[in-house]
Amino acid sequence: MTVEKLNPTIGAYVSGVDLTQPFGEDVADELRRALAENLAIFLRDQPIDFAAHRRLAAVFGEAHVAPSTKPWRVPGFDEITRMHADENSTYVAGEDWHSDMSADPEPPMGSLLYLHTIPPLGGDTVFASMYAAWDALSDRMKAQLEGLSAVHDAVKAFGGLVPKGQALPCTSHPVVRIHPVTGRKALYVNRGYTTRIEGISERESEALLGFLFEHVQSPMFQCRFTWSPHAIAIWDNRCGQHMAIWDYFPQVRSGYRIQVKGEKPV
Repeated sequence: MTVEKLNPTIGAYVSGVDLTQPFGEDVADELRRALAENLAIFLRDQPIDFAAHRRLAAVFGEAHVAPSTKPWRVPGFDEITRMHADENSTYVAGEDWHSDMSADPEPPMGSLLYLHTIPPLGGDTVFASMYAAWDALSDRMKAQLEGLSAVHDAVKAFGGLVPKGQALPCTSHPVVRIHPVTGRKALYVNRGYTTRIEGISERESEALLGFLFEHVQSPMFQCRFTWSPHAIAIWDNRCGQHMAIWDYFPQVRSGYRIQVKGEKPV
């Protein structure tokens, strides 16, 4: 298996492995290592079925099944969510910067997205390192942020998309979290879910979140993945954010996603 970095900050291409077939623990170890070192990894020409998708996700842990995904689940595979956009779409998932399901009490540690159909042009996904975003802050700003908590509300992301009356999670998490595997600090606020910082005034919260939302979008922290049919992207939600670019309407972009259980951010 070969791992080729996209840039020094985030992202790598992985090749030399066939994920359509069962594989050994040596391959699983290499995949886990590649993700830990690169935050997001990409594999091409992997026409996996639902069973293979499930098998691949199990490399990283148990599946995370969020209540908010119920309308898009695959029958018989509750952990697999259909991700589809076409000429009838008025919204696509993830078109703003976010970390998946961060409003959950224990957000997913990672996500695995497989696309079988892509538009002729466009539909890229951009990933950003929250390690790099944290490291780039001044020492005084770091001191101000440490110890703060912020509210993540799924209504902000899904309020108009789920059946009326369906309960959606709303949770407080640290603004700065420590990755449980690497021990590194990462910013953990995102435009998709985060609504306010606790313990300061509303005006202060708006100003500080506004700064952080802009800060994490720096090209210095990013890589951009251009999809091909039957490609897979795997990313770590604990130390990264991502955004799907919806620049291909009315073309079709379609595939499936599994999320992997994580832990309560600390």
